[in-house]
Amino acid sequence: MSKERVLESIKKWRENHSHYEANDFEMIYSGWIQESFQQINPKITEKLFSKLDGWLFHTHAFLQEANFQNGTREHILTVGRIFDGKLIAIEDMKQLTVDQLTFIADQQTAKNHLYSFAQGGMTGAGGWILLGVDFPLMVGINLRTVQLIGLTFGHEMSRPYEMMLSLKVFHAATLPKRLQGVAWEELVEEIRNKQGPYIYEGNDRLTDISSIEQPLKQLYKALFILMFRKKLFQGIPLVSVAIGAHSNYSLSKQVSEFATKFYQYRYLIQEEEW
Repeated sequence: MSKERVLESIKKWRENHSHYEANDFEMIYSGWIQESFQQINPKITEKLFSKLDGWLFHTHAFLQEANFQNGTREHILTVGRIFDGKLIAIEDMKQLTVDQLTFIADQQTAKNHLYSFAQGGMTGAGGWILLGVDFPLMVGINLRTVQLIGLTFGHEMSRPYEMMLSLKVFHAATLPKRLQGVAWEELVEEIRNKQGPYIYEGNDRLTDISSIEQPLKQLYKALFILMFRKKLFQGIPLVSVAIGAHSNYSLSKQVSEFATKFYQYRYLIQEEEW
């Protein structure tokens, strides 16, 4: 996979999202959400989105401070040294080619896809506790996926700018397909502004009305799991397990694809500047 083919792949992916036309159900569903939130006191919605932003910031910080994070950095560098034995710090990963970085990133995200699949299946088979923690676990797994891809492409996620950018990548990756094209352009504008790694000067708002669709989808998933939980096959609620596993796995694939395309594109445009 040469640079030209990577760019062509990103171009086709962007065109696919830019030309995506939502079906009637999606438009009705989106309109219903917009109308519902317009009837709520703006102060309440502002407080809600502020709380969601704060929760995402804290989740990101927790994942960064966890003991396994240092092990993750070392593992990424160890794999990177297969291609270049002189790598010392995460920033040195940028010395590898985009093909090599993509290969390492795919290795990292493959594990998270498996975790998402297993966690979704356990949610479908488990009780109320697993159902209750499904959404925060799903957020944690997919936010970590973005962090892993960012680290692989040589960006230290603990720095303010990289932290904020990775959160925005995560948010964009979880949006409905019809909204991802605009979110992509906003992210590209962010990296073209050439801000330093130790300070973030852009808009620090993450969530808005469009962010509500994904949590609502998780709510509907939970309802379907409960509906089919009593449909047992040899004592196992196979339909509920399948719903949970497929839903979480699909979202994990969506997030990793978006994040990989973004960090590939960032690598290529920064390489041109060097």
